[in-house]
Amino acid sequence: MKRKPDLLWILAIIFGLGVITTGYTQSLWERSASYTTPASYQMHISLLPQTNADQ
Repeated sequence: MKRKPDLLWILAIIFGLGVITTGYTQSLWERSASYTTPASYQMHISLLPQTNADQ
């Protein structure tokens, strides 16, 4: 007679697969975002107010 797996083990496996899938998907999103956005645009952060030449 086979014993059925406990509900706790099933939930642990589902949770583990979710964590692995989420980490993999997030790394793919970060990699694709770095390819589509130019590096100069990502690094262009100015703390000074934007002024015109005539000011």
